[in-house]
Amino acid sequence: MNAPEHARRFLAEAAHCEPGSIPEDARIGRFTAWDSLAHLRLIMRIEEQIGRQLDPDETVRIESLADIAALIAMTPR
Repeated sequence: MNAPEHARRFLAEAAHCEPGSIPEDARIGRFTAWDSLAHLRLIMRIEEQIGRQLDPDETVRIESLADIAALIAMTPR
């Protein structure tokens, strides 16, 4: 699974929705299911995946599906 697919799956889990319901241009504030609680769940899932805690600056920079994918892609496995 590539980074964009992981990003979509993580956001779907966090927002309690189906991955297919997430638009390509999903952004916090524009995708209704991506509220503050979903954002917190998303951060926790990303941290679990990458094996470290995100710093506060990284956390607030996650605003779109593309941001999630970029963060996952930058993480060595």
